[in-house]
Amino acid sequence: MRACTQCRRIVKGTKCPVCQGETTRNFQGIVVIFDTESEIAKKLGITAPGKYAIRV
Repeated sequence: MRACTQCRRIVKGTKCPVCQGETTRNFQGIVVIFDTESEIAKKLGITAPGKYAIRV
């Protein structure tokens, strides 16, 4: 698994399919967002559902 250095989305390739950013294997923690109106999503600045790295 890799995390995008721009949008923090967890992806499989070396380029993020969402924002075209570079990815890295160096990240900490994973959060899964189902509801973008949740407090966690708002605090992390996430606007789309998916798997995200907590720290990249």
